[in-house]
Amino acid sequence: MIGQGHKTAVCGTTIAWREMGKGRPLVLLHGLYDSHRTWRRAAPLLARRYHVFMPDLAGFGWSGRPDAPYTLTWHAQVIADWMGAIGVEKAHLCGHSFGGGIAQWMVLEQRRRIDRLALVCPGGLGRGVTAGMRFATFPFFGPLITPLVLRHIMPAVLRRYSDAFGHIEPDEIERFVAWTRIPGSERAFQRSVEGVINLLGQHVQTIHRASEVTDMPPVAMFWGTQDPIVPTRHGRNAAKYSDGITLTLYDECGHFPHLDFPDRFAADLVEFLRDPARRPARVRPVPLVLRLLDQFRG
Repeated sequence: MIGQGHKTAVCGTTIAWREMGKGRPLVLLHGLYDSHRTWRRAAPLLARRYHVFMPDLAGFGWSGRPDAPYTLTWHAQVIADWMGAIGVEKAHLCGHSFGGGIAQWMVLEQRRRIDRLALVCPGGLGRGVTAGMRFATFPFFGPLITPLVLRHIMPAVLRRYSDAFGHIEPDEIERFVAWTRIPGSERAFQRSVEGVINLLGQHVQTIHRASEVTDMPPVAMFWGTQDPIVPTRHGRNAAKYSDGITLTLYDECGHFPHLDFPDRFAADLVEFLRDPARRPARVRPVPLVLRLLDQFRG
């Protein structure tokens, strides 16, 4: 296990979370159908300088699975209320994949909670996303097969292609299987997916609203050049049409740079968080032609 474990009641559910280290608070948000365990290799390194907080998002890991909407707005509110409940008024925020989408949404709706923002292969910056996520939203058919996929197909995929998922260990796969059997798991997954993705891809994109925020925090992105889940081009475009947002790329790396290269990732993240020269980011409106091109490419 990593760090000290806790459970906190907020928003009509229970958030399981772990902490380790001392210093300024750093909150790490995991991706879709994952848990705090995704930070198992990087968190001990980050804890040398920061007080690291790792919640299981509501509906995932060991957290509660309420009958809730699971929209980005809802997830962001739960995290904000959880932070308040444990006495963390403001923190650096680092989100991976779906957690990156939540982190961006918190900039829109919970800005006072965020010091600096780090995004690891995040959703919300373009329409493109892996076909498997799109199929999960297919009317009637998607919800029907979700339990089968999560309980039987995904564990087999994780065992066969462990390198595509951060070289996942066998015991981590067993934890995944255990979480799929907790009542409410399929509902949480389905609603979280449908809240941001449809058959055409990501229909909720914070990149289109980022220019509304007049006091953006410093922002850095970290991405694998061979990410099969969320296209790396989203990060390139976001960096191109902004001022002060950096993009760190990891060659021969997929969707989990914090697992594939934990030492490099931790060092890069710490460098960003400690850089005194960092200034608040500024995002320019995405040109219409780029939006149309992203819609076409999917």
